Amino acid sequence: MRLPLRRAILAAAIAAATTFSATATRAADIPVAADTPYPGNLTLDVDLSDAAKNIFRVRETIPVTPGHVVLNYPEWIPGVHGPAGPLSNVAGIQITANGKKIPWRRDTKEMYAFHVDVPEGASTLELSFVYLAPATPNYVPLSFNEVSFYPAGYYTSQIKVDPSVTLPAGWRYASALDTASQSGNTVQFKTVSYENLVDSPVMSGKYFNRIDLAPGQPTPVHLNITGDTAAGVKATDKQIQVQRNLIVQANKLFGAHHYAHYDFLLVTSDHTGHFGLEHHQSSDDRLFANFLTDADVNVAAGTLLPHEYIHSWNGKFRRPADLWTPSFAEPMQDDLLWVYEGLTDYWAGVLTARSGIWTTEQWRDSLAGIAASMSARTGRSWRSLQDTADGIPLSSRGSSPGWDNLRRSYDYYPEGQLLWLDVDTKMRTLSGGKHTLDEFAKAFYGMDNGSYTPKTYTFEDVVATLNRIQPFDWAGFLRQRLDYTGDTLPEHGIEGGGWKLVYDDKPSPFVITGEKIRKSANFTYSLGIQVNEKGIVTDAQWDGIAAKAGLVPGVQLVAVNGKDYSPQVLKDAVTAAKGTSTPIEFLVKSTDVYATIKVDYHGGLQYPHLVRGDGKDLIGAIATP
Repeated sequence: MRLPLRRAILAAAIAAATTFSATATRAADIPVAADTPYPGNLTLDVDLSDAAKNIFRVRETIPVTPGHVVLNYPEWIPGVHGPAGPLSNVAGIQITANGKKIPWRRDTKEMYAFHVDVPEGASTLELSFVYLAPATPNYVPLSFNEVSFYPAGYYTSQIKVDPSVTLPAGWRYASALDTASQSGNTVQFKTVSYENLVDSPVMSGKYFNRIDLAPGQPTPVHLNITGDTAAGVKATDKQIQVQRNLIVQANKLFGAHHYAHYDFLLVTSDHTGHFGLEHHQSSDDRLFANFLTDADVNVAAGTLLPHEYIHSWNGKFRRPADLWTPSFAEPMQDDLLWVYEGLTDYWAGVLTARSGIWTTEQWRDSLAGIAASMSARTGRSWRSLQDTADGIPLSSRGSSPGWDNLRRSYDYYPEGQLLWLDVDTKMRTLSGGKHTLDEFAKAFYGMDNGSYTPKTYTFEDVVATLNRIQPFDWAGFLRQRLDYTGDTLPEHGIEGGGWKLVYDDKPSPFVITGEKIRKSANFTYSLGIQVNEKGIVTDAQWDGIAAKAGLVPGVQLVAVNGKDYSPQVLKDAVTAAKGTSTPIEFLVKSTDVYATIKVDYHGGLQYPHLVRGDGKDLIGAIATP
């Protein structure tokens, strides 16, 4: 039967769409990455002119040959330790070939993969899209994994890209990328592998300060600062000097460096998340607007820059074998994060003290807070330190807030620090002070000076290196601590370092500043709760005295002993109840229901400190430059 013209056109369109979806959306059609050079260079142009409107405009050109191709959006991002590629922020995707728009379809199983049929005669695909990102009027941190696609079937180290960025008028920038040229507001960077492009963010801003941290040294290191205000990007002479000390101490510790040049990309702002993300020749560091202007905040956040810098050695150059992947599509396995992050956290504390960012006493105060926090982890009864690393890709997926002490999450950072303090003090004790973990640092990282080609390792490599320095059952020592479940802290480095953990009613400066920064009050070691600035309980000790009475996460404290809630009112109530038999009375609100709760606690305020214990002061020795 002959179809009317309109129906015939519709039928043809349906048939074409059906053919495309049937042949081009199977995960089995996605090619496996091969260690083969990609034919031709990609170009990537990112326009930040509309960043203040939360819009990045992107154009990308990808050389292709006719036939079926798959374009990947980066899913597994190094340093994030999970499938965190922000694809949901990408919109308006248009793909053209030979000047004509062509269809694409997302893979229904591997949803970061996009299938495209390249028409005959086409040699390039032109992509355009927008990235919808929260930004501020004064600065933009740009991560290239957010604004680019790459062809599947190749190691990302074998895909070459010619990137450029257009900045808002008058702004300055910094990056580990090498600049080829600049015309007006557009910066053209030198050709780079896609692997290194993703590893090299660009920071740009209206208020900008660039500081030389390695004056007179052959390998450049710079601290680049942008932020909310001109005052907020200025560093004092003392702040600059201790950061310069950090560069010297790190290179002494590791015996080699693994970058051609290094750039700290520091944002000081209250309009961004506060975190650090490591890259091989740079780091994306986000800290508080008053980081450089408030001495207490500067000290409290003092380990962030050292931590991310140390990752150039530990995590980027020496990388767990299961965390190295040929592209950003393959899942990463996080079983050695207690080395990748835990050892980095340990060295961060050590180098922060050795460089003068902290005093030795301040490092001890930090260790006291970590040891107390980890001792209060009720979740240790069911979840090992090893599992906090293994399961971290799931930790941010659909978790309801609260009960952090029972869940355990990123404990491979702080408890990992205690683990490596335990290793260091044990090694010093076994050898009578002849051997230290500094020797492990040189043996494990001090090769291939200047190279930033990743060199992978396994658990067995870590153990073998420890044994070459000081023979011992290091495999058993580590596994006993990593796999332990129970009600006590399995690491004993503080005691092995000549100190012990105690509690009294005097908060350390770290506790005071921490409460100010987080706008919260920490009663973990007394009542067993943490409370935010609105009086909402954010965490409670599982089976603790307050939780049993009904002070659980999500409950809001309205009044304490008949007075409007404030942190000071609650501290006064805890202090007044010490040595009495009168319970502390709370008026609380849960959703829209009010209730009165009485907590029978009489131990007073409790805050952690370290005091001298038995044996030599090895913690002091470790902190000595």
